[in-house]
Amino acid sequence: MTPRIDAHHHFWNPARGDYDWMPKDNAVLNRSYLPHDFAPHLAEAGIGSTVLVQAAATVEETEYMIGIADATGSVAAVVGWIDFEDRSHLKHLERLRDHPKFVGVRPMIQDIPDVDWMLRDDVQWAYSALVDLDLTFDALGFSRHLVNFLALLKRYPKLRVVVDHCMKPQIRDHGTTREEFALWAEGMARIADETTAFCKFSGLVTEANEGWTVDDLRPYAAHLLQVFGPDRLMWGSDWPVCLLRADYRDWHQAAQTLMAELSDPGKEQVFGGTAARFYGIKS
Repeated sequence: MTPRIDAHHHFWNPARGDYDWMPKDNAVLNRSYLPHDFAPHLAEAGIGSTVLVQAAATVEETEYMIGIADATGSVAAVVGWIDFEDRSHLKHLERLRDHPKFVGVRPMIQDIPDVDWMLRDDVQWAYSALVDLDLTFDALGFSRHLVNFLALLKRYPKLRVVVDHCMKPQIRDHGTTREEFALWAEGMARIADETTAFCKFSGLVTEANEGWTVDDLRPYAAHLLQVFGPDRLMWGSDWPVCLLRADYRDWHQAAQTLMAELSDPGKEQVFGGTAARFYGIKS
């Protein structure tokens, strides 16, 4: 049986001072989350390995995560950060690549005001470097970024890409705005059909209303399964961000319900196999 993997979570300590996005008045987010907080959730869910993802736009946070990964057996892979606007950061990519748990990077594109930032000439070196170094790219954005992500992925067909959090469809709005759902669904279908990108089945509860139900999420899960299939879909908790809407158990159980119609091999892919292949995680 394929080992279970949580393909997306975070650890952080706000006292480090570089989580610029984190609201200081949010009691759920603005506190430390470390491996001893996480371990009981993994044990209950039967998850053996995880992918630790950056949450600060600094190389220093990447080093911090690698230190945690070195000391934490369950962390099998680390997705870090480098400054795409600074070509000298190539040296960080080349250095970090030598660490056995470092697998790739994630620029925080969702927080960049310029929707065209990813296509700017001065950041193209970074995508080429990721291809040359065989490192992964986590694509973080919203529906408004879908057209540009499609253009980027077609520009770099050898870039190994996974779409984070299903590109964050605004589920809380889609109940009354069919056009928004259609825009998201078409954009995700084109990325699935026209590129080799994978997708993280994560982050949906955070974009839903308080009091969300599995049925609120079902149209999104169904569409993702239709266009990506289980071989390109990987489950992630997005813990502790998910705590804004659900505890670990509730989101994990909801995800299993949404994947219930898959065959056992299909479920094994979504809940472990796909992430293992994409990030090169060995059991």
